[in-house]
Amino acid sequence: MAFRLTINGTVHELDVADDMPLLWVLRDELGITGPKYGCGIASCGACTVLVDGAPIRSCVFPASRITGEITTIEGLGTPEDPHPAQAAWIAEQVAQCGYCQSGQIMSAVALLDGNPDPSDDEIDQAMNGNLCRCGTYPRIRAAIKAAATTEQQDG
Repeated sequence: MAFRLTINGTVHELDVADDMPLLWVLRDELGITGPKYGCGIASCGACTVLVDGAPIRSCVFPASRITGEITTIEGLGTPEDPHPAQAAWIAEQVAQCGYCQSGQIMSAVALLDGNPDPSDDEIDQAMNGNLCRCGTYPRIRAAIKAAATTEQQDG
């Protein structure tokens, strides 16, 4: 099936099976490797990307059904000019193995875009379903709070 996707500001013409999950389109067809395959059933969050600012699990969402702008971790910032969430992740030394972190950051960005000053409970609720086998949850929460403070100062 032929269709178009806008990913990180670039329009891509694709001709893939209409039921191909977005994750496989990103990784296998376009070489965008930030979103990771974790579980394949939308339970771990490693594959999280944003569609029009809302987090989705790309491992189960058919690419042909996407109608909005897709943002992956690659579209957030650059090493020279990181997104506040990316900068906070580095400052708080969140990552251990790092496998889940792009999905964690994408969920955090969606949270902060909708709630610039989240409470601990709101962070826990928004991040529920983004699993970290290394258990860096306290650092994830600290990074989200740091990013919120940065965004408030910049905003």
